Amino acid sequence: MDTAVEAALRAEIIEWVQHRAQANGGYLHRHELLAFRAGGRDLPLIDYSRGIRNPADFASTLAIVQSAHGPDDDVEDPTDGLLHYAYRSGDPFGGDNRKLRAAIETGMPLILFRKETANFYTPIAPVYVVDDVPEDSCFLIALDESFRYMPDVRHLSEPQRAYALRLAKQRLHQPAFRTRVLLAYETRCAVCTLRHGSLLDAAHIAPDASELGVPTTPNGLALCKIHHAAFDQQMLGVTPDYVVHIDRELMDEIDGPMLRHGLQEMHGRTLTLPRRPADHPDRDLLAHRWESFTHCAASGTTRQRQAPLVSVRHHFVSVRHHSSASGTNSSVRRSTPRTSPTERHDVQVCRRRARRRQSRAHLRPRNVHGV
Repeated sequence: MDTAVEAALRAEIIEWVQHRAQANGGYLHRHELLAFRAGGRDLPLIDYSRGIRNPADFASTLAIVQSAHGPDDDVEDPTDGLLHYAYRSGDPFGGDNRKLRAAIETGMPLILFRKETANFYTPIAPVYVVDDVPEDSCFLIALDESFRYMPDVRHLSEPQRAYALRLAKQRLHQPAFRTRVLLAYETRCAVCTLRHGSLLDAAHIAPDASELGVPTTPNGLALCKIHHAAFDQQMLGVTPDYVVHIDRELMDEIDGPMLRHGLQEMHGRTLTLPRRPADHPDRDLLAHRWESFTHCAASGTTRQRQAPLVSVRHHFVSVRHHSSASGTNSSVRRSTPRTSPTERHDVQVCRRRARRRQSRAHLRPRNVHGV
C-alpha cells in the first residue's frame, strides 16, 4: 500500500475509533473492533488471538493491545510515563517486530487498545513507537508525537519526564478509569440512571489530586455531566449509606425544569450500585466526602461565588427600572457596588438584557426575579 494511502487510512480509522468510543462512554466492544470495514472490505482493528494488529498490506503496525491484568513484560514505566512494549515472540528482527520497528522509521501513528475487562477496550490514539531497546527486548511507546523528536527518550530531562507523566495521567489513566467505572455501573448514572454513555463521566470520590484519589472503581461514581458538576461543586452529596442529598439552598430555589427534575427531585434517592460488591463505592471515602459536603452546606461556601452575582444583578435591574423612569442612567454607575472582573461581566450581560427589554415598549417590564 502506498505510504500516503496508508497514512490517510490510519487517520480515518483513528477518527472512527475516537468518535465511536466517545459515543459509547470511552470504550469499544471487541465485536465493534472486529467488524470494522473500510473501502468496502473487512479490516479488523484487533487480532482474533494476538495482542498486535499488523494488516498484511500495511508497512507498519496498526494497533497494539495492553491488558490491564496482562503480563508484566508490557508495562508503563512509572518513572518516565512511556510504555515498554515487549518484543513479540519469534525472530526479534522479523514478523511483528519488523513492522513495529518500521513504525519508528515512518512515524506512523498507532492505536493502543487497553483491555480493561473481557471484551472491552479503552482506545488511546494516536501513540507512537519512538525507540527500540534491544538489550531489554522491548520498544518504547509514547503518548505524544513530540517524543519522536527528542534526542534521547531513554534519558529524559526532568521537564520532559514531567510532561510524559502528565500525559500518561491524562491520556491513559483517566480514560481507563472512566471505562472501568462506567462498565461497573453498566453505563448509567448512579443518581438518575441516564444511560447515554457520551453524557456520563467517572467522578472521583476522593479528589484525583489527593493521596486517596486512586483511579480504582471503589473511588469512582458513574455520573451524568450535570450530577458530576453538582458533586464537584458540593451542590450534591452522598452519604456513606449511598443516599443522595441536594444542598438545602438549592432545594429552596425556584427555576426551570432542569433544577426541579434534574436536581431537586434527586434528593433522598439511593444510588444505583454496581452488581459486584467489590465495585461498590468505598464507604470510608464517601464518609470523608460527606463531611466536606455538610461542612460546606453549614458554612454556605458552596454559594459564596453565586450570591454576589445574584445580588449585583438584582440591584442593577432595580436601579435600571428606577432610572429609566427619570430618563437617566447615571445612577447605575453611582449605585453599582465594586465587583470582581467576573461579576462585572455578569453586570454587563444584565445591562444588555435590560436595554433589550426597554426597547420593547409594547411589552410590560419583567418582574425583577424573572431576569
